[in-house]
Order: sequence, then structure tokens, then C-alpha cells
Amino acid sequence: MNRQIILDTETTGLDHKSGHRVIEIGCVEIINRRFTGEEFHVYLNPDRDSDEGALRVHGLTTEFLSDKPHFQDVYEDFIVFIKGSELLIHNAEFDVGFLNNEIKLVSKKNPLIALEVKKITDTLQIAREKHPGQRNSLDALVGRYEVGGYDRELHGALLDSKILGDVYLAMTGGQSALDFESATANNKEETKGSEKEVLKNGARPIVVEVKSEEQAANKAYLKKMEDETGVKPLWLNN
Repeated sequence: MNRQIILDTETTGLDHKSGHRVIEIGCVEIINRRFTGEEFHVYLNPDRDSDEGALRVHGLTTEFLSDKPHFQDVYEDFIVFIKGSELLIHNAEFDVGFLNNEIKLVSKKNPLIALEVKKITDTLQIAREKHPGQRNSLDALVGRYEVGGYDRELHGALLDSKILGDVYLAMTGGQSALDFESATANNKEETKGSEKEVLKNGARPIVVEVKSEEQAANKAYLKKMEDETGVKPLWLNN
């Protein structure tokens, strides 16, 4: 099982060494190149204001964050969620530096992020290797790989994690509709073959009627997949 966690943060400014803090963490889980729907998302009270430039990017005001938990309150849950995974982060040095700072503010005895996970992969470095000499910000990659279906008026850690997940899958091979179609066709052929064998033996295939509420639940689940991944499942076309 290949478990990957796409991670992003929002912060009060650009340098944790100057006292800036993490104010939002967003993570989404991918297993074997498929979004699972599992997420970790939290807003944090930094006990300080955001720089004007940072506030223009994320829009998270001091007033909005004033009643949110502190990092120490969510630290253990956060570590449980990412533990043993491969972290995928765009410009990993920035986010990891901020998170390590938060961890050490809780206790200097706490292990750093790299010791809690299997691997940290910088998707910015992947993009630079694939597209040397070009802009490789997340916005640039969204346009290059035609990733759509998201309202991104303001940056948000969870939203950007979902977008980065789509970009990463596209940048490293994607999820091919042709593969789905081929697999579906193969399954149909196998089913036809097995039905012929059954009929040869004199048995009749069993027909199971799907209830209307089950059909509605299935369609709702597929729609949730579409909303989370930005990719319309083939079965919604049926």
C-alpha cells in the first residue's frame, strides 16, 4: 500500500524565525494514486496578527482565528494522521520549517516531522525537473495541467492540498480514463464468459434488483468523488 499525504499550510508571514506562526493545516490522503476522502483540516490561533501581505493571500483574520485551538491542542491528532506516510508538499522547506517550529514550541523533546513520516517529497522539485526554466508555482501548474473545478479566490490549506493532489497525479502520470475504460471492457468480457459457462451447466444467472435508495446513495458517493478530485467518474455518464 502506497499511502501519501498531500499537505499545505497557511501562515501569518514568511519567516518562522521572526515569530510567524502556522494558522491553518490541510491534509488529504491518497492511497495507491486514489483519493480516499480522508482529510485532516484545522485552523489555529497564532496569538498574533498576520502580516498584511499574508492576510491578502489567505484572508484569515485575527478575529476569525481568536477562538480556534492552538497547535499544541491538535499536535497529537496531526502526527497520528501523517505518521508513516510519504508527505507531498509544494516547496516543502517552507511548510516543514514552520511545522517543525510549532512542534518544538510544544516541546523541544518532540521529534521533527521527518522522523514521523517515511519520506518527504517536494513537488516543486519534481515540477522543476519536468519543466526547467518555467514557472512552477501551484497556480502555474494548475494552468499547465488544466486542473479545474475549484473556487480559488483565496488560498486555503485544505483547498490547495486537494489541488496539489490533482496536479501531482497529472504530473506523475495521472489517472487515465482509458485505463478505466479498458478495465471495464475486460471485466465485461470476463463476466460474459462466466455467464456462458454457467448456462452451459444448466444454471440460470441470478438477477439482483438494485433499490432506488441504493442507486441514489451510489450516485451521491460518485458525486462526492467528483467534487473532491475534480474528475468526473465514468459511471456518472451512465
